[in-house]
Amino acid sequence: MKATFIEKDGDSKKFEMSFSPEEFDAAISRAYKANKDKFRIDGFRKGKAPRKLIENMYGQDIFYEEALNDLLQSGYPEALNDLDLDVIAQPQLDADEIKNGQDVVIRATVLCFPEREIKDYKGVEVEKQFKTVTDEELDDRLERERKRGARMESVEDRPAENDDTVIIDFTGYKDGEEFQGGKGENFELKLGSGQFIPGFEDQLVGAKPGDEVEVKVTFPEEYQAKELAGADAVFKVKVHEIKTEVLPELDDDFASDVSEFDTLEEYKKDLREQMQKAADDRAVEIMKDRLLESVYKSNGLELPQQMIENETDSMIQELQQQLQYQGLSLDQYLQFSGTSMKDLREQTKEDAEKRAASKVILRGIINQEDIKASDEEIEKEIQDFAEQYGNTVDQVKKMINGDTRLFADDVQTRKALDFIFDNAVQVEPKEEPAQEAADEDKEEEDK
Repeated sequence: MKATFIEKDGDSKKFEMSFSPEEFDAAISRAYKANKDKFRIDGFRKGKAPRKLIENMYGQDIFYEEALNDLLQSGYPEALNDLDLDVIAQPQLDADEIKNGQDVVIRATVLCFPEREIKDYKGVEVEKQFKTVTDEELDDRLERERKRGARMESVEDRPAENDDTVIIDFTGYKDGEEFQGGKGENFELKLGSGQFIPGFEDQLVGAKPGDEVEVKVTFPEEYQAKELAGADAVFKVKVHEIKTEVLPELDDDFASDVSEFDTLEEYKKDLREQMQKAADDRAVEIMKDRLLESVYKSNGLELPQQMIENETDSMIQELQQQLQYQGLSLDQYLQFSGTSMKDLREQTKEDAEKRAASKVILRGIINQEDIKASDEEIEKEIQDFAEQYGNTVDQVKKMINGDTRLFADDVQTRKALDFIFDNAVQVEPKEEPAQEAADEDKEEEDK
């Protein structure tokens, strides 16, 4: 196969693929072998009729369409690679009349990733976001660490309270009849967690082990089981046990249990440093996002509609994956939110356009600043990817078959964003209006 570039028209590019007569004949042979069982010809068992006989009976071009598809399956990606085209939509194809003994020529018109000249990406102002970790934030983090090490103890000398965990059996009834999915045994329910429908957990506060409680609730109007949506129900609940969290003491023993340090002070110092690094990293990410937003606004890029549609598809797929982690389908989400797919796409469109534009901006800066990815950086990117997904580097390299372009793109994109940040002008944040008013009030009091 030979690929030849023809012309460029905006974001569209046109090229042709030429396949030799030998390549085309080999594709026809493959098409014949794949389809010969479909032809029944007198005098031949099923699948045994010669290719020439089938072509004489059904036409010389009987296998042409499948042969062309066969050639395109490998030839089209090869042509994109040879011509270094980054395509964002399905191609429009046009083939010349096929003549015996001559090359088969297929022309393709493709919509490519937009190439734009990017301006105003150096010296962009951005407000600093760096903040010092406070003692209160450190205390909150320590409290969360304590809760991780909490143990559960049975409670026998008092009734259940919010934040206790009760071990219960329950059976739900609607109009006096037990309904499907409303039954559980030895279920652990943390009171106040909101795990059950509103009102259920509140009615178990004050219960003791051995109590039988009748819990009356009304299912939400948007409840996923339509037969229960908005319905009144009664749950008969048997309380077996009450458990409460017992937190470890915040002392040196705790520090040595949860860390490599022997004393609480050493642990707190290390924890504060970790928190400060995370806060600094987050501040940089926020500033980079705002810088990219500024460059997006100042450039006013016009993008192919197909690119925005592609980005919208991608964002909806991401939403669908997030919902699946929560045990919901996209259809359920649309039903609960009272939104149609058309509305969802329209709501997503603005963010999709920004995300698409950001990719174009960063690609433009890569080209204009001649940003490269070194072999070492690409290798590091592959190693990080392997670690993230639990693979070895060799497994990843085998999977990509030596094509490291995606990893190189990731490195270059990150370096382009770093370039904007490194060349930005960091300014002090403006005072919030509420804070300014509070300062003015304090000045008046001081007078």
